[in-house]
Amino acid sequence: MNYVAPLWLPGGNLQTIWPALYARRVVGARVPYRRERWPTPDGDFIDIDFGAWPGPASRPLLVLFHGLEGSSRSHYAEAFADFARSSGFAFAAPHFRGCSGEINLAPRAYHSGDFEEIDWILRRLHACQQAGGGAIMAAGVSLGGNVLLRWAEEMGAQAASVVAAVAAVSAPLDLAASGRAIGRGFNRQVYTRMFLRTMVPKALKKLAQHPGLFSREHLLAARDLYDFDNVFTAPLHGYRNTDDYWARASAKPHLRKIRIPALIVNARNDPFVPIGSLPRAQEVFEPVTLWQPAQGGHVGFAAGRLPPGHVHTIPQVVGGWLASRLGQ
Repeated sequence: MNYVAPLWLPGGNLQTIWPALYARRVVGARVPYRRERWPTPDGDFIDIDFGAWPGPASRPLLVLFHGLEGSSRSHYAEAFADFARSSGFAFAAPHFRGCSGEINLAPRAYHSGDFEEIDWILRRLHACQQAGGGAIMAAGVSLGGNVLLRWAEEMGAQAASVVAAVAAVSAPLDLAASGRAIGRGFNRQVYTRMFLRTMVPKALKKLAQHPGLFSREHLLAARDLYDFDNVFTAPLHGYRNTDDYWARASAKPHLRKIRIPALIVNARNDPFVPIGSLPRAQEVFEPVTLWQPAQGGHVGFAAGRLPPGHVHTIPQVVGGWLASRLGQ
């Protein structure tokens, strides 16, 4: 596996921002989706977008878990869906709660350690796939990658009964290190503001649904993800505070528990994920493969000529790696 950023795209920030805004996501027509709404065991719902193209029931299913404030229309999600379409796979992009365009109902949202939700989704998809005999492979991007690895860690050897392999792309495996990084300097001015621009209004809608759930005043005073998680994410999901949440939800301390093939991809110039926080070879066992190219940014990895470049590299490499594990 190899990746070198094009000469016209220098630096981790540009390699992060340009692909998300301008790079080509698909080859040909836009990816068509078919949406299903699933009621959850706690009386809520999630929306899952399935690739709306024909194929046999026995074909493998590629599941993609999106990142913070992402969706099935994020640049990386459409690129993975296009890979699945061209490879003859089925595709599913589950939306974390509140990320499908409609606020969810329960007094909760989603978070980086929600492996129970991943388990419920993957097991239901597995039950659907069993009728046709098709295998499942799963990938997670950024936050979705950390959650997926937390699931694989918690399940251990049992994960093999649900999926053939998993992959995480640009996952912040040490949430405290990434939280500090995104809260400083350029990151704070650009990325933190971008995330809070959608997260705060969603939280206010949740407060309107459930008055008294948290302090509106404290939420509006939040200036970074640490503050936001302290007011909203941590207390709504059973954590004492941000520090407790970031410590217990991080996948990095438990990577040796993974017992199924897993690929972990992190660019060493990712603005969100400090190089010093990346896992080292001695921190994982054989089923886990680390790929840490020098370039790529955060969920970037653009290639091709300017303009506009494309983001096909990661879906092809990661999707190809996952597909090669089918039947093992």
